[in-house]
Amino acid sequence: MKNCTNCENCKHKQRDENQKKLLLNRLRRLEGQLRGLQNMVENDRYCVDILIQTQAAKKALDSFMRLMLSDHIKTCVAQGIREGNDEVIEELTTTLYKLY
Repeated sequence: MKNCTNCENCKHKQRDENQKKLLLNRLRRLEGQLRGLQNMVENDRYCVDILIQTQAAKKALDSFMRLMLSDHIKTCVAQGIREGNDEVIEELTTTLYKLY
């Protein structure tokens, strides 16, 4: 993890190509689901149908978030702990409070 050259607060994480591809594919599917919801509203689809599709999109986003959190713990947090950086634990705790 490295800081951006433009600012001190912006962090970056290098991901391997497989992980990046997996994340981007999930986001693209989610993007398609959201466009589908827009079309459903534009085409005056039945409320229950829209609600069911909304729940599917929400679950897809939750799944993406769990994948990101898992990766963060296994890589960024673990690396920080190994390096003696206890601030990563506080950052993780704060993040978990914000997410849940």
